[in-house]
Amino acid sequence: MIQVTRSGVTFRGTNTDLKTLRGQFDQQHCVLLRDFFEPELLSLARQCLDRASFQDHHDSGIAEELMAEDRTLNGLLHMVTNNPKLFELVRQITGCDPIGCFGGRVYRMIPGGSHYDTWHSDVGDNRLITLSLNLSAEVYSGGLLQLRELESGRIVHEVANTGLGDAILFRISPKLCHRVNALEGTAAKTAFAGWFKSQPSYRTIFGALRGDTADIQSLAMPQD
Repeated sequence: MIQVTRSGVTFRGTNTDLKTLRGQFDQQHCVLLRDFFEPELLSLARQCLDRASFQDHHDSGIAEELMAEDRTLNGLLHMVTNNPKLFELVRQITGCDPIGCFGGRVYRMIPGGSHYDTWHSDVGDNRLITLSLNLSAEVYSGGLLQLRELESGRIVHEVANTGLGDAILFRISPKLCHRVNALEGTAAKTAFAGWFKSQPSYRTIFGALRGDTADIQSLAMPQD
Protein backbone atom coordinates (compact mmCIF):
# COMPACT_ATOMS: atom_id res chain seq x y z
CA MET A 1 0.00 0.00 0.00
CA ILE A 2 2.79 2.41 1.02
CA GLN A 3 6.04 1.74 -0.80
CA VAL A 4 9.41 3.46 -0.86
CA THR A 5 10.95 3.26 -4.33
CA ARG A 6 14.11 4.48 -6.03
CA SER A 7 12.22 7.45 -7.43
CA GLY A 8 10.01 8.39 -4.48
CA VAL A 9 7.14 7.17 -2.31
CA THR A 10 3.97 5.64 -3.73
CA PHE A 11 0.59 5.10 -2.08
CA ARG A 12 -1.81 2.71 -3.79
CA GLY A 13 -4.55 2.76 -1.18
CA THR A 14 -7.59 4.88 -0.38
CA ASN A 15 -8.62 7.19 2.42
CA THR A 16 -10.50 4.24 3.87
CA ASP A 17 -7.27 2.23 3.94
CA LEU A 18 -5.52 5.03 5.83
CA LYS A 19 -8.40 5.19 8.32
CA THR A 20 -8.09 1.44 8.85
CA LEU A 21 -4.37 1.77 9.55
CA ARG A 22 -5.09 4.69 11.89
CA GLY A 23 -7.61 2.53 13.78
CA GLN A 24 -5.05 -0.26 14.12
CA PHE A 25 -2.43 2.16 15.35
CA ASP A 26 -4.79 3.72 17.88
CA GLN A 27 -5.65 0.29 19.25
CA GLN A 28 -2.29 -1.52 19.04
CA HIS A 29 0.17 1.42 19.07
CA CYS A 30 1.77 -0.28 16.06
CA VAL A 31 1.12 -1.13 12.39
CA LEU A 32 2.85 -3.53 10.00
CA LEU A 33 3.50 -2.18 6.49
CA ARG A 34 3.99 -5.01 4.00
CA ASP A 35 6.44 -4.55 1.09
CA PHE A 36 7.51 -1.15 2.41
CA PHE A 37 10.59 -1.18 0.16
CA GLU A 38 10.14 -2.00 -3.52
CA PRO A 39 12.09 -5.12 -4.65
CA GLU A 40 14.59 -3.15 -6.76
CA LEU A 41 15.45 -0.76 -3.95
CA LEU A 42 15.58 -3.64 -1.49
CA SER A 43 18.03 -5.45 -3.77
CA LEU A 44 20.30 -2.39 -3.86
CA ALA A 45 20.20 -2.10 -0.09
CA ARG A 46 21.01 -5.79 0.28
CA GLN A 47 23.99 -5.44 -2.11
CA CYS A 48 25.36 -2.61 0.02
CA LEU A 49 24.63 -4.60 3.16
CA ASP A 50 26.59 -7.59 1.88
CA ARG A 51 29.67 -5.37 1.55
CA ALA A 52 29.22 -3.54 4.85
CA SER A 53 31.35 -4.10 7.92
CA PHE A 54 29.72 -4.43 11.34
CA GLN A 55 31.12 -3.27 14.66
CA ASP A 56 30.07 -3.96 18.25
CA HIS A 57 27.62 -1.33 19.49
CA HIS A 58 26.85 -0.80 23.17
CA ASP A 59 23.85 1.35 24.10
CA SER A 60 24.32 2.28 27.77
CA GLY A 61 23.05 -1.02 29.15
CA ILE A 62 19.90 -0.91 27.00
CA ALA A 63 21.15 -3.06 24.14
CA GLU A 64 24.13 -4.93 22.73
CA GLU A 65 24.23 -5.40 18.96
CA LEU A 66 26.30 -5.01 15.83
CA MET A 67 26.01 -1.80 13.82
CA ALA A 68 26.77 -1.40 10.12
CA GLU A 69 29.49 1.08 9.19
CA ASP A 70 28.97 1.80 5.52
CA ARG A 71 28.43 5.36 4.25
CA THR A 72 26.81 4.30 0.99
CA LEU A 73 24.32 1.97 2.69
CA ASN A 74 23.38 4.51 5.37
CA GLY A 75 23.25 7.31 2.84
CA LEU A 76 20.97 5.38 0.50
CA LEU A 77 18.56 4.43 3.27
CA HIS A 78 18.41 7.96 4.66
CA MET A 79 17.95 9.54 1.24
CA VAL A 80 14.90 7.45 0.34
CA THR A 81 13.22 7.64 3.77
CA ASN A 82 13.59 11.41 4.20
CA ASN A 83 10.64 12.13 1.93
CA PRO A 84 7.86 14.69 2.67
CA LYS A 85 5.19 12.42 1.14
CA LEU A 86 6.22 9.61 3.46
CA PHE A 87 6.17 12.03 6.40
CA GLU A 88 2.57 13.02 5.60
CA LEU A 89 1.43 9.40 5.27
CA VAL A 90 3.02 8.55 8.62
CA ARG A 91 1.23 11.51 10.19
CA GLN A 92 -2.12 10.35 8.80
CA ILE A 93 -1.59 6.85 10.20
CA THR A 94 -0.24 7.85 13.61
CA GLY A 95 -1.58 11.34 14.28
CA CYS A 96 1.87 12.55 15.28
CA ASP A 97 3.11 16.13 15.10
CA PRO A 98 4.75 17.49 11.92
CA ILE A 99 7.84 15.51 10.94
CA GLY A 100 11.14 17.19 10.14
CA CYS A 101 13.34 14.20 9.32
CA PHE A 102 14.05 10.52 9.75
CA GLY A 103 17.28 9.22 11.26
CA GLY A 104 18.33 5.67 12.01
CA ARG A 105 20.99 2.97 11.84
CA VAL A 106 21.39 -0.55 10.47
CA TYR A 107 21.85 -3.08 13.26
CA ARG A 108 22.24 -6.84 13.51
CA MET A 109 21.52 -9.21 16.38
CA ILE A 110 22.90 -12.76 16.36
CA PRO A 111 21.19 -15.50 18.40
CA GLY A 112 23.03 -17.47 21.02
CA GLY A 113 25.49 -14.72 21.86
CA SER A 114 25.71 -11.55 23.90
CA HIS A 115 23.21 -9.50 21.89
CA TYR A 116 20.09 -8.29 23.67
CA ASP A 117 17.55 -5.48 23.86
CA THR A 118 15.96 -4.48 27.19
CA TRP A 119 12.75 -2.63 27.99
CA HIS A 120 13.15 1.05 27.21
CA SER A 121 11.34 4.11 25.87
CA ASP A 122 12.42 6.21 22.89
CA VAL A 123 11.01 9.40 24.45
CA GLY A 124 13.20 12.46 23.93
CA ASP A 125 15.52 13.95 21.31
CA ASN A 126 12.55 15.23 19.24
CA ARG A 127 11.43 11.64 18.48
CA LEU A 128 7.84 11.16 17.33
CA ILE A 129 7.42 7.67 15.86
CA THR A 130 9.73 4.66 15.54
CA LEU A 131 10.18 2.74 12.28
CA SER A 132 11.95 -0.58 11.78
CA LEU A 133 12.56 -2.04 8.31
CA ASN A 134 13.43 -5.74 8.10
CA LEU A 135 16.59 -6.41 6.06
CA SER A 136 17.21 -9.97 7.27
CA ALA A 137 18.40 -12.42 4.63
CA GLU A 138 16.70 -15.34 6.41
CA VAL A 139 13.47 -15.63 8.37
CA TYR A 140 14.58 -15.37 11.99
CA SER A 141 12.86 -16.89 15.02
CA GLY A 142 12.02 -14.92 18.13
CA GLY A 143 13.07 -11.28 17.97
CA LEU A 144 9.50 -10.06 18.50
CA LEU A 145 8.82 -6.37 19.02
CA GLN A 146 6.91 -6.14 22.29
CA LEU A 147 5.11 -3.04 23.56
CA ARG A 148 4.30 -2.75 27.27
CA GLU A 149 2.40 -0.28 29.43
CA LEU A 150 4.92 1.37 31.71
CA GLU A 151 2.64 1.62 34.75
CA SER A 152 0.91 -1.78 34.69
CA GLY A 153 3.62 -3.81 32.95
CA ARG A 154 0.96 -5.30 30.66
CA ILE A 155 2.13 -6.24 27.16
CA VAL A 156 -0.32 -4.52 24.82
CA HIS A 157 1.03 -5.74 21.49
CA GLU A 158 3.74 -7.86 19.96
CA VAL A 159 4.66 -8.48 16.35
CA ALA A 160 7.18 -10.51 14.36
CA ASN A 161 8.50 -8.38 11.51
CA THR A 162 10.08 -11.22 9.52
CA GLY A 163 9.10 -10.36 5.93
CA LEU A 164 12.06 -9.03 3.95
CA GLY A 165 11.27 -5.41 3.06
CA ASP A 166 8.36 -5.13 5.52
CA ALA A 167 8.35 -2.37 8.13
CA ILE A 168 6.65 -1.56 11.41
CA LEU A 169 5.67 1.82 12.79
CA PHE A 170 5.14 2.09 16.52
CA ARG A 171 4.23 4.74 19.05
CA ILE A 172 6.62 6.70 21.24
CA SER A 173 4.94 7.65 24.53
CA PRO A 174 5.95 8.24 28.16
CA LYS A 175 3.28 5.63 29.00
CA LEU A 176 4.91 2.89 26.90
CA CYS A 177 8.17 0.99 26.70
CA HIS A 178 9.32 -1.65 24.24
CA ARG A 179 11.96 -4.25 23.50
CA VAL A 180 12.99 -6.85 20.94
CA ASN A 181 12.91 -10.18 22.75
CA ALA A 182 15.56 -12.88 22.48
CA LEU A 183 16.34 -14.50 19.15
CA GLU A 184 16.08 -18.26 18.77
CA GLY A 185 17.54 -20.71 16.27
CA THR A 186 20.45 -19.71 14.05
CA ALA A 187 19.22 -16.89 11.75
CA ALA A 188 20.33 -13.32 12.54
CA LYS A 189 18.03 -10.31 12.63
CA THR A 190 19.12 -7.29 10.56
CA ALA A 191 17.09 -4.09 10.44
CA PHE A 192 17.20 -0.42 9.56
CA ALA A 193 15.63 1.20 12.59
CA GLY A 194 15.21 4.78 13.72
CA TRP A 195 12.87 7.66 14.36
CA PHE A 196 10.74 10.21 12.63
CA LYS A 197 11.65 13.43 14.44
CA SER A 198 10.11 16.88 14.69
CA GLN A 199 13.49 18.44 13.94
CA PRO A 200 15.93 19.10 12.36
CA SER A 201 14.74 19.46 8.77
CA TYR A 202 15.43 16.55 6.41
CA ARG A 203 17.49 19.02 4.37
CA THR A 204 20.04 18.85 7.20
CA ILE A 205 20.24 15.09 6.67
CA PHE A 206 20.95 15.62 2.98
CA GLY A 207 23.59 18.19 3.86
CA ALA A 208 25.36 15.65 6.05
CA LEU A 209 25.45 13.26 3.09
CA ARG A 210 26.97 15.81 0.74
CA GLY A 211 30.28 13.97 0.45
CA ASP A 212 28.55 10.87 -0.91
CA THR A 213 25.80 12.60 -2.87
CA ALA A 214 26.86 11.53 -6.36
CA ASP A 215 27.31 7.87 -5.46
CA ILE A 216 24.09 7.71 -3.44
CA GLN A 217 21.98 9.46 -6.06
CA SER A 218 23.24 7.10 -8.75
CA LEU A 219 21.95 4.23 -6.61
CA ALA A 220 18.72 5.82 -5.45
CA MET A 221 17.51 7.19 -8.78
CA PRO A 222 16.40 4.93 -11.64
CA GLN A 223 18.68 4.64 -14.65
CA ASP A 224 17.52 5.42 -18.20
